[in-house]
Amino acid sequence: MKVLSIQSSVAYGHVGNSAAVFPLQRLGHEVWPVLTVHFSNHTGYGDWRGPLLAPADVREVIVGLADRGVLGTADAVLSGYLGDPAMGHVVLDAVAQVKELSPGAVYCCDPVIGDVGRGIFVRPGIPEFLRDEVVPRADILTPNQFELDFLTGRTTTSPEEVVAAADQLRERGPRHVLVTSVRYPGVDDTLDVVAVSDEGAWSVTTPLLPITPSGGGDLTAALYLAHLLDTGSPAIAAERTTSSVFAVLEATLAAGARELQIVAAQDAIAHPPARFAARRLR
Repeated sequence: MKVLSIQSSVAYGHVGNSAAVFPLQRLGHEVWPVLTVHFSNHTGYGDWRGPLLAPADVREVIVGLADRGVLGTADAVLSGYLGDPAMGHVVLDAVAQVKELSPGAVYCCDPVIGDVGRGIFVRPGIPEFLRDEVVPRADILTPNQFELDFLTGRTTTSPEEVVAAADQLRERGPRHVLVTSVRYPGVDDTLDVVAVSDEGAWSVTTPLLPITPSGGGDLTAALYLAHLLDTGSPAIAAERTTSSVFAVLEATLAAGARELQIVAAQDAIAHPPARFAARRLR
């Protein structure tokens, strides 16, 4: 599989392309990383250095790929955090180019908006742009529960409500929705991932670890895209993705590290352990 991945990059740590490229390569896929920023570290540290690339410069990189005649060989486009709506238009234009040349290619979007406890943390206009412009053009969407609620105008508190909200999103475009970081009232020790598609809906439950490092959503979106296209099964893709991400989080916790231990846990990425089974919700 060949993936055009348009995301941020950091020199230290693992977010954006720095969380997605190596895992995809470890699974045997070719990745063309296009950077939207190149920072010293992710912004969660409070300070960082490096350039926020202009949308026109990012577009030039994609034009260069088109000049090489390779866009038509792409199997997927992957995107995550958007710095501003102008960058979003660059991504959507790239998706349109790839799909025109390769109609079977898919677009996987991690619609980064915010999270429980932090609220919305992206620039004004980004949440609405994702809801109104990006969702209808995505084939695979990987929101967390907070983002699912924003994109649908709902408040989800049960598996049935999560599936219904995912179906509402799918009515607008995406065939596949993977909802991450799902928690239900009164359940304090587990975390769910819910995969919804035309084939059905499944949930994978893991223990809740006392760790919330940056980049987990970026890693999850990349792995789910890879496993979904490789197997054609949302249930298997959710199982493999969840098992690998949990192994990375365990390694990160054991190391007492702030950054995801993707390199240390790479064997669990290349060969996902069969630790968590998907249960059918419908």
